[in-house]
Amino acid sequence: MATSTFRNKNMVRPKKSAAAKRQRVKAQKKRLVSLGMTQDSVAKLQSDDLRALLSHPKRLVKALEVQA
Repeated sequence: MATSTFRNKNMVRPKKSAAAKRQRVKAQKKRLVSLGMTQDSVAKLQSDDLRALLSHPKRLVKALEVQA
């Protein structure tokens, strides 16, 4: 019986895939463009910068209004 893998949730937990990461990043870029950022500036950002900007969307919209 394989009780060791059944009881150890870390061994049966699904792993994060690269394809899923690309889908998440693409959705986050689309969300930033819909908030008002330009497509060129979003394309230059790293993935961790995307997440940092999306953590406070109201602050981002206000900063973009001041900048424009």
